[in-house]
Parts: sequence; C-alpha cells; structure tokens
Amino acid sequence: MAGVREPITRTYRVAMTVCGVVIRRWGRLRVEGLEHLPTSGPVLMAVNHDSHWDPVAVGVAARRERQIRALAKAELWKNPVLGKILDGMRQIKLYRGKGPEGGMQDAISELRDGACIGIFPEGTLSWGHELRARSGLGVLAREVPEATVVNVAVVDTIAIVRFPRRPRISVRFFPPAGGQLQPGEEPSAFVARLMDEIREEAPRVAGGRDPEAQHAAAAKRMDEKAAARG
Repeated sequence: MAGVREPITRTYRVAMTVCGVVIRRWGRLRVEGLEHLPTSGPVLMAVNHDSHWDPVAVGVAARRERQIRALAKAELWKNPVLGKILDGMRQIKLYRGKGPEGGMQDAISELRDGACIGIFPEGTLSWGHELRARSGLGVLAREVPEATVVNVAVVDTIAIVRFPRRPRISVRFFPPAGGQLQPGEEPSAFVARLMDEIREEAPRVAGGRDPEAQHAAAAKRMDEKAAARG
C-alpha cells in the first residue's frame, strides 16, 4: 500500500541497537545511497550474501528509515520461544512445498500492506562461488507490481570475525540500472539481472576466519552435490 510506513517494533529496535555496536564501531560502517530506499510503501531489497552478518549490517544501515523483514521457514514457529522472537522481529513465514506463489502467500500479503522485505536471491552464503539466483524475489515483484525494488551491495562483513583485522563495512543502496521488472520479463531473468548488478559492486568472497580453507571446503561440497546429481 503506497504511502504506508510500517511502525518499527521494540524488539527490532533493541536488536539493531545492540548489533549496531559491532557493525558501526568495530565494523566502521559506511552507508551510501540511503535516499534510494523509500521511507514508506512496499519495498523489495535484493542483497548479496557472503557472511552471516549481512542481514544485520543492512538492518543497522537502514534502521532509521525502515524495518527490514525477512522470510523464514514456517516450521521455525513450532518452537514457541523462537516463534515469539520471530513475531517480535515481524519476520514472515515461508511455506515450503506449495510452489512459488503458494509458499510466499504471507509475503505477498505483507508486501501489499506496505512491508519492506529483504531477500538474498542466492539463497545461501556464496563462499566465494557463483550461485544461481533464485526467482522468489522476481515472483514477489510480479505479484505486487507497486513494490519498489532496491539493490543492496554489502562489502567486508566477512572480516568481522577476522580479529585483529578491523573490517570496513560498506552498505550501498541503489536502484536497478536496468529498471524494475519489465513487461514480459521472467522472474528468474529479472533476479539474475539484479544479482549481476549487485555483484559488480560486491564481488564474491569466501567468509570465515580462514577464507582459503572455507573456499576449499565449499568447493568440495559443491563437487559432491554435482556428483550426487549425476
């Protein structure tokens, strides 16, 4: 719903304030392009994913403007304690095995109501490898055409755990150079286009304390999966 700005919950404010100490002070956070993030109305954010700290960095960078909501497996709500925390953060249930539209029915509804949803199209940590972009964000953009899609490039969050080196975290918000979802453009092609633009700003890197070991382990896992698929 255009013009509607979601209230930021207390749980989210507390989480971002606590995490802000790490991201802003230790991580020396630099934020660019925040003017491209609408302060109200439905928003879809496409973000690269190299570190577990990426969603935290984006949340801290945007905390004065928007509460960024994420998709989480519906099964997580079976744990009452975790479910309460997820509700406090206003995370959105993702239903597996119901197809793209059915599985994201809650996300579509929340987006139409003016939510700002952050999505990692790569689906998991890159570990320095190129991953196929998943089409979920494109499906949401198609189902809620009034939503504004914003690219987000996150850099150097991988260095948070590489003590004593201090990271220089950068979070840059920018509009897609190729524009929003075009008439006739497939959701998968749209998301691939977004990720190409984002990865020009944030090249893939291996995370963890020992990037070479992590990269080798990730490569081995990918080879094993490829072999298993035949």
